[in-house]
Amino acid sequence: MNTKRLFSAALAVILCGVLSSCGTGTGTTATTGESTDAQTTAAQVQETAAPSSAESAEILNFIPPQKGEKIAVITVKDYGTIKIKLFPEAAPKAVENFVGLAEMNYYDELIFHRIIPQFMNQGGDPRGNGTGGQSMWGDKFDGGIPEGLYHFSGAVAYANSGSTSTNGSQFYIVNTDIGYIYGGPMDNYDVPQNVKDMYNEKGGTPFLDGGYTVFGQVFEGYDVVQAISKVETDENDKPLKQVMIESIRIVEYEG
Repeated sequence: MNTKRLFSAALAVILCGVLSSCGTGTGTTATTGESTDAQTTAAQVQETAAPSSAESAEILNFIPPQKGEKIAVITVKDYGTIKIKLFPEAAPKAVENFVGLAEMNYYDELIFHRIIPQFMNQGGDPRGNGTGGQSMWGDKFDGGIPEGLYHFSGAVAYANSGSTSTNGSQFYIVNTDIGYIYGGPMDNYDVPQNVKDMYNEKGGTPFLDGGYTVFGQVFEGYDVVQAISKVETDENDKPLKQVMIESIRIVEYEG
């Protein structure tokens, strides 16, 4: 077995159950009543990533919002606010769903039910255990893999049950320290050099690329994301003290 496959296999074992719904205790991220597995992505990401022969790739994550543009503002009880740039052109259906649910007040008073430091904060499940939630259309939807959006620190993406066609309401925010690579080093990844450089600068979870729908990026309040990531949790990564989303509002960015 070559180095690339050994690396992927190791990640698959370590991350089993980290990014799915936890209905059966086997998942990690989350969607409607099913397990959302990160191990599939970890095992396959090297095969689906952009080839290293490409010298550069488009990176959208850190393009700042423009005045008048719609952004998402997450207010977390006792912690503060997190402001997120949305990417409707790159991830139209994913953004439409998030905006639609937010405008329905769907996320109000839900919790971050799964928090893993140096990895991600996951929330958006009405059941609060990783097994619930639905899209604004009442079922699952496919947000695809948007080009130019990666799992850098502060990236916002949908949890799923094994593919992007099982996206619902649950989402996660990558909480890694700036410059920290969860699952690194980047030499193990067959991606364009500028993507490697950006991961080394910003940090993130590159093994998730190619398996989840990234649709937003935190541009203000990342200190809140990291403060949340430090809460004490139980054996299922659930905070011992609730971390509540008071609201998610869609507003125009004032500059």
